Amino acid sequence: MAGLEFLATDREGGVCWGAMITTTTTAIEGHPVRQYLGIVTGETIIGANIFRDFLAGIRDIVGGRSGSYEKVLGEARETALREMQERAAILGANAVIGVDLDYEVLGAQNGMLMVTASGTAVVLG
Repeated sequence: MAGLEFLATDREGGVCWGAMITTTTTAIEGHPVRQYLGIVTGETIIGANIFRDFLAGIRDIVGGRSGSYEKVLGEARETALREMQERAAILGANAVIGVDLDYEVLGAQNGMLMVTASGTAVVLG
């Protein structure tokens, strides 16, 4: 995963602007971990849209991909990752390693989707 540009607040209340290295691996070649700062998470919940559901149902019948769902799912994933990175920056991290993305259906009649990103905030050398 590539780092995302973001604006966040550090421990001292200062503003940080830069790229956070974010990866699913537990190590980054050539960059030893100097300090482990803890687990960080980001979550987002999206609700189903009746009109979009209707169009997706038609697409399921005739075949093909549901572009509207893919777009919303991508936005939810990016929001969860950005929130996780912001929390890592507040701890003073310059990377998040061991990132895991989870998707869970929630609500009555499975009408909502939760996307969770979690990883370990670290300072790389």
